[in-house]
Amino acid sequence: MGLIIRLLITAFSLWLATVLIDGIELTTDSVSEQIITLLIVAVIFGVINAVLRPIIKVVGCGLYVLTLGLIALIVNGALFLLTSWVADQFDLPFHVDNFWPSAVLGALLVGVVSWLLNMLVPDSND
Repeated sequence: MGLIIRLLITAFSLWLATVLIDGIELTTDSVSEQIITLLIVAVIFGVINAVLRPIIKVVGCGLYVLTLGLIALIVNGALFLLTSWVADQFDLPFHVDNFWPSAVLGALLVGVVSWLLNMLVPDSND
C-alpha cells in the first residue's frame, strides 16, 4: 500500500511541476488521460532514479565531494530530462523543454514536494 501512496505522491509532484514551472508541459486536455500519464511518468521517474542514481553516485562520488553535493542538482535535472525523453518514446504527452531552468527546477520541486509528502506516510516498520 505504501508503494501506491508514494507513486501517487510522485504523480502529484509531477503535476505540480507542470502547473508551476514554465517548460514542463502535460499536453492533453482529458483529465483521465492526464492522470494516467502522470502515473506512468511517475513510474518511469522512479525506475530511472532507482537504477541510475546509485550508479551515478558511485561513479561520480569525487564530484559530489568536490562540489559539496551541488552536483546533485545537475544529476537530478539530467535524470528529469531523461524521464521526459523516455516518456516521449512512449508517446506520452509529458515534455520538459530544456535542461536549465525547466529540468533542474522541476527535479528540485518534485524532490522537495515528494519528500515533504512522504514524511506524512508512515513506514511499514512503524
